[in-house]
Amino acid sequence: MTERKPAGVGFESWVESQISEARNRGDFDNLPGAGKPLPRGGDWLSGYLRREGVETREVLPPQLRLRREVELIPERVGALRSEAEVRAVVRDVNGRIDEWMRTGSGPVLVRFVDEDEVVAGWVASRPVEPPVVAPVVEAGGVSRRSWWRRWSST
Repeated sequence: MTERKPAGVGFESWVESQISEARNRGDFDNLPGAGKPLPRGGDWLSGYLRREGVETREVLPPQLRLRREVELIPERVGALRSEAEVRAVVRDVNGRIDEWMRTGSGPVLVRFVDEDEVVAGWVASRPVEPPVVAPVVEAGGVSRRSWWRRWSST
């Protein structure tokens, strides 16, 4: 459709003639998805973002992005090794919430995260390490071996 619409020809009739010429040339043959139903659903935005490699959270307004971060804190701190690291993550999120409250505006309220509550949840979610059992030492200073080890070593 590189040619210009001639003067005196209606727009609709010119477009229809362009389509029929393209059909006659075979421009519409073997198109991807030909003969398949159209995809359902009106979620075109998430499909577009996925194709473009953009994460959904990047297009959210700052207050919703912060609320989502607050929701994901337990998952984020689950892999951390020390209480100091957990507190640093919570302080970082609370700092960004404070900055947004000072500069941003909007109808969505974002509450500060209770640092002690997150630490308590983190401690409760830690796996309990079994106590280390020292080998039983007999009076002569030799450790007792299990009966199956005594028989298997002879």
